[in-house]
Amino acid sequence: MRNSSRTVRRIALALTLGVLVIGTGAGAVASPRAPATAADAGVRAAAGDQDGPQFYSGVTVDVSGAVNGDVYAAGQSVTISGDVTGDVIAAAQTITITGTVDGNVRLSGQAVTISGEVSRSGTIFAADVTVTETGSFGDDLVGAAGDMRVAGTVGRDLMLSVGTLTVDGAVGGSLTYHSDREARIAEGAVAGTVQRIAPTESPRVEISPWAVVFGWFLGLLYALVAFSLVTLVAGLAFPRWLDRVTGHLLPSPWKALLVGFVAAITVPIVLLFLLVTVVGAPLALIGAVVWLAMTLAAFPYVAHYVGRLVFRDRRRPVVESLLGGLILIAALQVPWLNIVVWLAMVCFGLGAQLLEIHRQRPWAASRDSAQERSERPGPTEDTSPASDS
Repeated sequence: MRNSSRTVRRIALALTLGVLVIGTGAGAVASPRAPATAADAGVRAAAGDQDGPQFYSGVTVDVSGAVNGDVYAAGQSVTISGDVTGDVIAAAQTITITGTVDGNVRLSGQAVTISGEVSRSGTIFAADVTVTETGSFGDDLVGAAGDMRVAGTVGRDLMLSVGTLTVDGAVGGSLTYHSDREARIAEGAVAGTVQRIAPTESPRVEISPWAVVFGWFLGLLYALVAFSLVTLVAGLAFPRWLDRVTGHLLPSPWKALLVGFVAAITVPIVLLFLLVTVVGAPLALIGAVVWLAMTLAAFPYVAHYVGRLVFRDRRRPVVESLLGGLILIAALQVPWLNIVVWLAMVCFGLGAQLLEIHRQRPWAASRDSAQERSERPGPTEDTSPASDS
């Protein structure tokens, strides 16, 4: 229990050290007994003998002296070339161990090379791991790597999760590895059993063409029912408003298209600008809701417009809307054409609504009424001569 708590404290301390100092380029941080200075911290972290746990960080850390205790190191490049009687916990881009470690090693980096002797176990997480011919582990080696080559000695079991694995050395126990590729293992390199655990693949589901057709038919049926209900409600509830809005599309459809296209570009930009300001944020949220409603309302307006084009003589608005909606739904089911139809529908619908809103503005209505009253002819005086009786 005591050993487990000690291990947890060591790992937590190493992670904290790595977060604080990796990439900072700071000088080496050692215990008060360390003779390293700020001038040589970037090149050599400790060259003399050290007692007790040692903490090192820097761009390049090289522990070349003897350490009677644990070593915690972080930097861009960490090298353990001396003798360490305790554990080594390190995080760096490249980690190289050429010395002797009497305890365990816990390493995390991009490239890890073990060419020294580790008396106990090793836990390594790296993109590339190499155990050279002179490298060895007395107990187990556990880790995860993209590429791993074991040319040295592992005293007991080797448990890995790797992309590619090559074992040319000697494994005293069993080899268990998770990989989607077969490992290259020299004959007699593993004394125990070799077990490869392949990643589970999701079962392929074969979709029949009939299922695709049936799904497309269900989607079409849903679109027909949903949009038909929308156009039916619009035609029954707002027939006059449909006629007024689509009235802008009949004489000048290109004007409405241009207005809708410009508005579709400028309005979201204006709303976004208002949203990032403190004062205009509530107005931007209200405007976004209104703009979304106008965009969704483009379908019934354009459907009514298409229905009016089909029926040259006027019919009931609900009949015109339903027929135009069916034509739009059919066009939206055609690949590539549906993109053009959708863009045109949105621009035409938005432009027609904006033109009608512009025509219905209160100040324009009062001005038009006053102008109409001023132009209305008054009672004329009869100046014809009276007939003699």
